[in-house]
Amino acid sequence: MVRVKRMNESALANELKSLNVAGEVVRSRQEEKQGLLDEFDATSKRFFFGKISERALASSARKTNRELKRLNNDIRFNISRLRATSNRVIALAARQAPIGFRATLSGVSGGPTKAKVKRTVRKKVVKRKVKKAKKPVRRKARKPAKKKAKKV
Repeated sequence: MVRVKRMNESALANELKSLNVAGEVVRSRQEEKQGLLDEFDATSKRFFFGKISERALASSARKTNRELKRLNNDIRFNISRLRATSNRVIALAARQAPIGFRATLSGVSGGPTKAKVKRTVRKKVVKRKVKKAKKPVRRKARKPAKKKAKKV
């Protein structure tokens, strides 16, 4: 009897659930980031109108930057989780590629074919001769020439 591939539906459901969760986390972090930016914008307007000091604005900026950095890292992490999960879902779906069958008078023909065995040809390793470096030739130091005595 001919068997057709069947998808593992529980594995697909789990992957889709984790895909959904990671997407929701990215969306919620982006909303949180937008709220944080709106809050800082209101603080900077309060400084502009003289309601708070410059020191308070600087403190708020440091706190906001720290929180923005944390949110950005969390968003990037969840995006990478989304990418990995979607790659697993694609791989799961790709394994379901259809197999060609035909109905004939003698029965069903076709089905999975075995892959042809390819002969591997080993490449010969060529060993290269390494030339040894020649030692430098030392020359004997010349003795200084004797000075000739001048005739007077």
